[in-house]
Amino acid sequence: MADNENPNVTGNMDRLYRTDLSRRALLRLAAGSAAGLSLSALLAACGGGDSTPTPSGGSGEQGAADSTPTQASDGTPAADETPEPAGEGGGVITVAITAPLQSLDPANHRDRVTETVLRAMFDGLVTRRQDGEIVPEIAESWEQIDDTTWEFKIRSGVTFHNGDPLTAEDVRFSLERVAMDGMMDGETSPRQSLLPPIAEITAPDDQTVRIVLESPVPEAILLSGLVHNQIVPKAYVEEVGGEGLAAKPIGAGPFKFVEGDVSDRIVLERYDDYYGGSPDMPPVGPAKADGVVFRVIPELSSRLASLKAGDVHIVQNLNVDSARSLRTDPNIVVKSYEGTRTTWLAMNVTRPPFDNKLVRQAMNYGLDVQSIIDEVLGGEAVRMTGAVPPFSQFYDDSLQPYPYDPDKAKQLLEEAGVGTNFQFVLDAQEPDRAVAEIIVQQYRQLGLDASVRIWEWPVLQEATLKGERQMLLGSWGNSFRHPVDLINPTLMTGGRGNYSQYSNPELDELLERGAVASKEEAAEIYKRVQQILYEDAPWVFLWVPNEVEAGSAALQNWEPGPDGRELLADTWLAS
Repeated sequence: MADNENPNVTGNMDRLYRTDLSRRALLRLAAGSAAGLSLSALLAACGGGDSTPTPSGGSGEQGAADSTPTQASDGTPAADETPEPAGEGGGVITVAITAPLQSLDPANHRDRVTETVLRAMFDGLVTRRQDGEIVPEIAESWEQIDDTTWEFKIRSGVTFHNGDPLTAEDVRFSLERVAMDGMMDGETSPRQSLLPPIAEITAPDDQTVRIVLESPVPEAILLSGLVHNQIVPKAYVEEVGGEGLAAKPIGAGPFKFVEGDVSDRIVLERYDDYYGGSPDMPPVGPAKADGVVFRVIPELSSRLASLKAGDVHIVQNLNVDSARSLRTDPNIVVKSYEGTRTTWLAMNVTRPPFDNKLVRQAMNYGLDVQSIIDEVLGGEAVRMTGAVPPFSQFYDDSLQPYPYDPDKAKQLLEEAGVGTNFQFVLDAQEPDRAVAEIIVQQYRQLGLDASVRIWEWPVLQEATLKGERQMLLGSWGNSFRHPVDLINPTLMTGGRGNYSQYSNPELDELLERGAVASKEEAAEIYKRVQQILYEDAPWVFLWVPNEVEAGSAALQNWEPGPDGRELLADTWLAS
């Protein structure tokens, strides 16, 4: 799931706000009668805090220094050196990434940052363009043979970085490593759920792969899963195992591995015999840049300082203030594009007061979502009107977002028999502290006794899935752009991300049908799904944050890819 690579609440909202919200934005929000927030509360909420807060009085409970890499043994420029700019087609591009990688084995991770790095080295059967369309990559074409059988023709002339030709047998082996139980050195791949259940994968000849599904699945779902699964060389992996592949990865992508450490930096160089990539993403041919370095720099301030100094060329996950500041720098280009990570407040529908639908609706009416988007997020988000985001192919645009109406909220709370005199706790992660505090400030304006607690994710996830929390500030990726990888895991009975404990037999039946329905049938099914969830309101529907990145003005032909990826095969540094 690039976007859904880490399907948990990940704190990715810090790319927009973290703790350095602009004073001007806070003043505007505080002054607005709609928001109804006090300036002192806002400034307290958005100021710096202890990185390991304790759970006292609702203030929270939770609870890598930059390295100085050396030059690679083969003379590849070190990650902290500024490569000499090259003419058209050249240079070494350094990308600042936000966290250590989980693995360099493409079958053994579930993380967006990790996938960003791996996809510079590994290609898949298909890929997704910047506009979201899925196009052929290693696959030349595909067709549906019957209800459950799909046949892919493999492109000729594709080789791995060790010179071995890529065949259908490599594809079969790679997909089996992910799709089948225990096929990853005796373990099951954490990426298994990205693919629909597969009964069999065969390679009738060197250029043909057949995938037999356990049950019919729409083309869009199968292809979306294949986007996030890359091809490895069978003979090499059988020789060295998964650990050997992770230590020295060999793929068929535009760049090949030179050296690196998942907690520090990964150094890559151009693979001159690259087949060229997808013909639907021209120009086709070897990478333009001489190489790419991915450098782990967790702190945003350090990433920004490195960008301004010219030590790195691309920085992801900007917040509002940093993006605003960088836009005034003539040596830096800031780019913003639509993200695919939904954000919401999941209410525990099994515990009072959120076991009452009227209360949940009141919580939607009682929050001025648009003011937070405009004043706190700097407009860098798209509002969710319901559970299916606006970028989805099945989005119901007839639904209108819950308007901000405090009087209506109070009326519904009275009808529910709870009034405004009740307590609740909003649980969140540290990067989301600032916006969580703003949310509870708005609810306090309704007279609710609301507070925030901060937790580390493993603790919070376990407790929330057990139904031990009232409300969660959460997010979930939807890189498939289909409700099946958003609504099914988060709102279907027993879903692995059902933090609301929501259960509705009618919804479950609709979701099961929608996962296998034709596009026309699915449109009607998901329209009903959205109506049910809009009315039942297990979430307070918030927003989809934009992805905001900054790059050196020396970068040529740089366009950030979908789902937080960097498509660098056609990018270079100007001389």
